[in-house]
Amino acid sequence: MHSSESQQTRTRVVCPYCGELLEIFIEPDVEGELIQDCEVCCHPWRLRVERRGGLAVRVDRLDD
Repeated sequence: MHSSESQQTRTRVVCPYCGELLEIFIEPDVEGELIQDCEVCCHPWRLRVERRGGLAVRVDRLDD
């Protein structure tokens, strides 16, 4: 999942539990690993947020 950075980064993630495609928002100062709950089934997922040169952000789900 890749997105360009603005005030908030939007990215789409598929929940590994219910399969729902969700759009999540990452604040500009967030980097590293974090927990995000599914808006549909409420199960938590682990995400890793990487920023490169302040121009791009990469978000990976760690619990595939």
